[in-house]
Amino acid sequence: MDSVNSLSELFPVRDSASDRGPRSVEQMGSEDFLALMVAQLENQDPTKPMDDMQFMGQLAQFGTVSGIQDLQDSFSGLSSSLTASRALEAANLVGRRVATEGNVALLAPGGAGAADPEQLSLGATVEVPAGVTAARLFIQDMSGRLVYSADLPVGEGQLPVSWNGVDAGGEQLPAGAYRISAEAVRNGEPVTMAVNAHQQVTSVALDSSSGGVTLGLANGQDIAIDQVVSFL
Repeated sequence: MDSVNSLSELFPVRDSASDRGPRSVEQMGSEDFLALMVAQLENQDPTKPMDDMQFMGQLAQFGTVSGIQDLQDSFSGLSSSLTASRALEAANLVGRRVATEGNVALLAPGGAGAADPEQLSLGATVEVPAGVTAARLFIQDMSGRLVYSADLPVGEGQLPVSWNGVDAGGEQLPAGAYRISAEAVRNGEPVTMAVNAHQQVTSVALDSSSGGVTLGLANGQDIAIDQVVSFL
């Protein structure tokens, strides 16, 4: 009976690109490695047993392979748990209102500031800078026509505003998208103020591979969760 002294003699590594088998000990599964170890012991020359240090080295390789696989399994389980937890948290956002990066808001029943669920309303947050002596809100339809304007208080900070859809002539305008803007006067000069429109979250999508969350809004827009300025 022929004898072998190492795994590389029993299962030599091939250099051919067409070889689909394991190319190294590190690439073997733990069960494959153990089977090869047993085969090596059964086929070794009794008169020339394997060197103790060589055997211990191969056992250490086996432990490394097994440990890496266990670690990969643990990370996979942790990733699945985190994904499930994030999906549950994201689902709770449906129905919530958020302030978004953009100044186009949806005039809709039961919107921000509406006392009656059937009342049309839209909302936004205006960022008022320090030193402002006067401020004014402007609302345009999507064709650019100015339909409403009003003076705003001039305290510094985040100022929530709402509009019920009634134009300057007292006419109720239809539901839909409107553009909100705001200007202020500081040191005698006009200043454009940032506006973050309020939107309602209607759906949530979770990318299981990246963990990213996408929010579907009532205005038909889809945004990444990191585009949310604040949750209302």
